[in-house]
Amino acid sequence: MAGEPVAPVKRVVSVIVATRNRPAMLREALASIRAIEGPDLTFEILVGDNGTAPETADVVAEFGGIYAHTDADGCPAARNLALRRMTGEFVAFLDDDDVWTRDNIRPHIALMDADPEIAAVFGQIMHADHELQRLGKPWPVRADMQGDIFVRMLGGYFPQVGATVVRGDVARGLGLMDERLIGDSDWDWQLRLTRKHKTGFTPTPSVICRGRPGGSYDALQRRRVRYTRRIFWRHVRGNLRRWPTPAHLLRAYFGAMDVYYYYFVQAAFERAHNGDYAGARRAIRSALALNPPRALRSLFRRSRLGSATRRAVFGLRARPARGAIGASAKASSSKV
Repeated sequence: MAGEPVAPVKRVVSVIVATRNRPAMLREALASIRAIEGPDLTFEILVGDNGTAPETADVVAEFGGIYAHTDADGCPAARNLALRRMTGEFVAFLDDDDVWTRDNIRPHIALMDADPEIAAVFGQIMHADHELQRLGKPWPVRADMQGDIFVRMLGGYFPQVGATVVRGDVARGLGLMDERLIGDSDWDWQLRLTRKHKTGFTPTPSVICRGRPGGSYDALQRRRVRYTRRIFWRHVRGNLRRWPTPAHLLRAYFGAMDVYYYYFVQAAFERAHNGDYAGARRAIRSALALNPPRALRSLFRRSRLGSATRRAVFGLRARPARGAIGASAKASSSKV
């Protein structure tokens, strides 16, 4: 009848969740998805599982999700199970040990509604400890997101997949994640997206990310760096015109390595000051290999790497180093 309020159009978002043997955390993740549904928004939850926990399927059913299992290792295999089944107007993602904020999704969709050329939108993340207690401010800030996002990504910006929303038809056109990439398959997929499509950014804290303590997962970081390096050169090939000079490209490469560099600098500093000199020396060698120019400069300054080197290599006590090393989405993440 005339004059009656018009019901809002309900948007359908397919949410891709990969999980492995973390049913309690998965329950928190799925609850955070359902918590922001409303008359204007509903979620098709698609969970890909490559774990062995028998209760995982029951957790997914508890939240009305669609469950699929694979024996293949790696997060991309689990995500691809879900990507194959998505039917929504949009697709979003969440890792099983993270949670969405109540402000996620709607600002992303609003940006795409306002500009039909925008194919995807990245939001901000909040770092947290293992108990989801927030650490620091939302990241990144708007000022860091100017210019060519593809170039920014290859220079060291790793958009957290839980703060990413993509138009469904664009995501289906991109295809699946590369299952050969046990690490950084989501970054590779996002690079394929931003290389070809206009991407927006909303300064909205969208996901709370659990992190491991700094310096506690060296082997994982050394394995990851191989995939990051492979993906970097994969996407540079054919796109060299986007860097005006070789020096710009070299800075981009070291920018992509910085997240690992800072991890090993912090690890070296903490181990040296805790008396683990052998562990500190291993971390120092890793930092030197990742960014030789920066590491060599730091060795002779009042820096954390210099302090660690004086203690662990030369047996000298040093003055306190200046400043703290900031975390990044990738450095503090426990994801593979």
